[in-house]
Amino acid sequence: MFVFMASGLWAQQRISTESYIETYREVAIKKMKEYGIPASITLAQGILESGSGNSSLARKANNHFGIKCHKDWTGKKFYMDDDEKHECFRKYKDPSDSYRDHSLFLTQRGRYSFLFDYEITDYKKWAYGLKKAGYATNPKYPELLIRIIEKYDLDRYDRKGWKRSEKQGGPEKPAGGFVAPSVAGFAVAGTSLTGRTIYANNGKKLVVAQLGDTFYEIAEEFEVYSWQLFKYNEADKKHVLEEGELVYLEKKKSKADKKYKRHIVAQGENMHDIAQLYGIRLKKLYKLNKMAPGTSVRAGETSRLR
Repeated sequence: MFVFMASGLWAQQRISTESYIETYREVAIKKMKEYGIPASITLAQGILESGSGNSSLARKANNHFGIKCHKDWTGKKFYMDDDEKHECFRKYKDPSDSYRDHSLFLTQRGRYSFLFDYEITDYKKWAYGLKKAGYATNPKYPELLIRIIEKYDLDRYDRKGWKRSEKQGGPEKPAGGFVAPSVAGFAVAGTSLTGRTIYANNGKKLVVAQLGDTFYEIAEEFEVYSWQLFKYNEADKKHVLEEGELVYLEKKKSKADKKYKRHIVAQGENMHDIAQLYGIRLKKLYKLNKMAPGTSVRAGETSRLR
């Protein structure tokens, strides 16, 4: 059924919230089992942020959570006015990709890590926890989520997904709770003579590359040989540093810190990115995962870190 628009174009009829839930509930349950985020929370956020799938961003870009491009996004892009004019949003081939990215967004940013200490069936704590972590600027955001969850009885999917996992012999807890390290969480180990911050990750010192940095300049700054930095960071001598890259000043370890046992591969990541993120030698990371050196990984796959 269609509605004729004033512009002369035909557009699909609006999706009801009930239809939206029916369409995406299984996707939300699946992501709950993979990442440990309550299906009720995911569905309520999708309903709230996409207008039950009726927003322009959801219809034209399959983006149901308003996730913006950010510097690490290598996929298709969709531009529209939001907080600022002509902002860049991620464009997905399928809405389920948006659901996966939503899960990765919450699990790979340290400021949300405390949420995974909550019971998966405690949607109220999760709703208020999202506000505490700064997910949304609307002061009523948790109340809005709770209202949606209770109106449509969405927490039944949390209970349903949990019971189903137990019946199938799955783990006692979902495989979620994954949180990747971030520079914001690294310990500060000092400063260089130029005032550059030195961090420690997995017990090894590193710096964050600034715009225009080269391995040679960093080597001179820290009075080490450039070949050492190339070796420590397993980088080719032709590699051009980009702003934000991690540059280790010491040889990395053979496995990650004890609190990190696995990593869920994000869009655009490769094994070298993961090795740098956790302070692991790349060859050791391949060995831990029984992979031949040079083998690529796909978004959503899990890599062992210990």
